[in-house]
Amino acid sequence: MELSNFVIGVIAIVAVLVIIQSGMHIAMAMMTVSWVAVWLMKDVEVAGRLLALAAAEKIAFYEFGVIPLFVMMGLLVATSDIGRDTFTVANRLLNRLRGGLAISTVGANAAFAAVTGTSIASASVFTKIAVPEMIRHGYTPRFAVGVVAGSSVLGMLIPPSLLLIIYGVITETSIGDLFIAGIIPGIVLSIAFAILIYGMTLYTPRLVGRIADGGDDRAASESDARAAWILLLPIVVLMTAVLGGIYGGIFTPTEAGAVGAFAALVIGLARGKLNMMKLWDVALETGYVTASICFLLIAAQLYATMLAMSGIPGELSAVIERAEYGYVAILSGFILVVLILGTFLDSVSIMLIVLPFVLPLLGNFNVNLIWFGIVTVLAAEVGLLTPPLGMACFVIQANLDDSRITLWDIFVGAFPFMLTMIAVLVLIIMVPWFSLALL
Repeated sequence: MELSNFVIGVIAIVAVLVIIQSGMHIAMAMMTVSWVAVWLMKDVEVAGRLLALAAAEKIAFYEFGVIPLFVMMGLLVATSDIGRDTFTVANRLLNRLRGGLAISTVGANAAFAAVTGTSIASASVFTKIAVPEMIRHGYTPRFAVGVVAGSSVLGMLIPPSLLLIIYGVITETSIGDLFIAGIIPGIVLSIAFAILIYGMTLYTPRLVGRIADGGDDRAASESDARAAWILLLPIVVLMTAVLGGIYGGIFTPTEAGAVGAFAALVIGLARGKLNMMKLWDVALETGYVTASICFLLIAAQLYATMLAMSGIPGELSAVIERAEYGYVAILSGFILVVLILGTFLDSVSIMLIVLPFVLPLLGNFNVNLIWFGIVTVLAAEVGLLTPPLGMACFVIQANLDDSRITLWDIFVGAFPFMLTMIAVLVLIIMVPWFSLALL
């Protein structure tokens, strides 16, 4: 019996999810399954031409230069020990607060996110820097790793965000506008984490640990404060060069990435943190990450073409129209699906799989794709903290030097931060102004 295009499309979607869970790379899984599905719908020649077209056209644009440039900038920043200096500055400025060391971890993560663009780098750096310090000052190990896990998600929301870049490429939306739109939500989420920490020190001290009332360390002297601001200068320079250039209309996002990568290189060399071996490692890692993202985008293009040929988006639109589902129902369903997928898929995979479905459905409601991008990224980032996948939690465990802290401890410690993220997500949905105010 010959299968219809619709049935082939459904089988392909299920096959992609199953194959990804079996361990195959998301790009290879999507590319292989989509190619076979198009072959079954049409013929092998059409499938081959579509694959070649996706590879030749989808990434052959000047704008895609933003990917390796921001990746390189983030790697140079991480190699230059700027994360450690950022944590030192935040601790000196916030150590008078109750729970100040934990709040300073959030602040340092926010500043570090503004020059790296990835949550994984933040989780790796601050696991080694902040967790031992918090435990030494009386915080429970579970709370310490929870703070790092929760605040690490800021790396994918605060611009320049690699996830926002990928979303902009998939939806053909302005990456510069997405960066600007992510500033206020990133600040709001950082403040929400700080309020959560302060509240936990007051109302659930048993979960936080025995920390000193009114501060974690001695008050910083005036000279210490001046030294702290000097340490913060490299991040201020990078943030001004990248975000200031984009926001002021001086640079395109691609040009801003080049300026940021060059500035990070100069800062690293000036600090004496870079040598030929480290530069070679940065170049290789940049190539690996860029190639991986390009394969993902090629696979996403072929996957979207396969879905269009199967007629699934059109059928879904017709079903929703007949059922008279409104905008709220569709958006709520999308958020729920993303949160569920986040328990076993990474953020990039979720966007590649789900966005080709939902974008045609939202077209009838004149949804602002910039605001929707912030909502999508924030919802997908919740998955970094949820079991069983919880990528940020696994990265923290891999970088810990304390065998007493289990993966379950990290998930439990991150749970309040995951709930806070969902609360901020609802706020961003209910009040789009937070995403659009600076545009």
